[in-house]
Amino acid sequence: MIGRLRGTLLEKQPPHLLIDVQGVGYEVQAPMTTFYRLPELGADVTLHTHLAISESAHQLFAFADQRDRSLFRTLIKVNGVGPKMAIAILSGMEADDIARCVREDKVSALTKVPGVGKKTAERLVIELRDRLKGWELPREDLAGDLLPEPEASRDDHQEEAESALIALGYKPAEAARMISAAAKQDPAAGSQELIRLALRALSV
Repeated sequence: MIGRLRGTLLEKQPPHLLIDVQGVGYEVQAPMTTFYRLPELGADVTLHTHLAISESAHQLFAFADQRDRSLFRTLIKVNGVGPKMAIAILSGMEADDIARCVREDKVSALTKVPGVGKKTAERLVIELRDRLKGWELPREDLAGDLLPEPEASRDDHQEEAESALIALGYKPAEAARMISAAAKQDPAAGSQELIRLALRALSV
């Protein structure tokens, strides 16, 4: 089992990352909550990982800290929730927000995540209520504060943000609407901040 990677960040295209570990390139998938805390390309990064093995593929998922990985592992134990959906849930909400939705029975907030219908959301609330009691772990920031993104045009930022949401499972029209609303909220925002604003609006 691969539990942690430490290397150079070569590529980041949500939800995929490429990490060079002593000459070996590891392609991993990560939630947006991890992307928000990534350093710039070429910098060293440490990620906590989970290896999912199925008949069709071996997939490596990466997280900024052990708490997010722990929650991911808790989510995929819920009937009907696979790794892809768990990544989408962790992308749309911070771990504390997910716990709050479960505690307060906020089924409607969970159904805003792509692929999560009402029955699945209800199952998440019921099954996670007890399981989340022991998952809290100290949060370890991966790279401190969010670093500034490279200069790009406003249109480029919005296109990158829309592409990221589509990769997470949102429909193109929905992604465009979400990013447009986020851009109105903060016209100077980069792509990562636009994604953060768009997804944060869903959990309110």
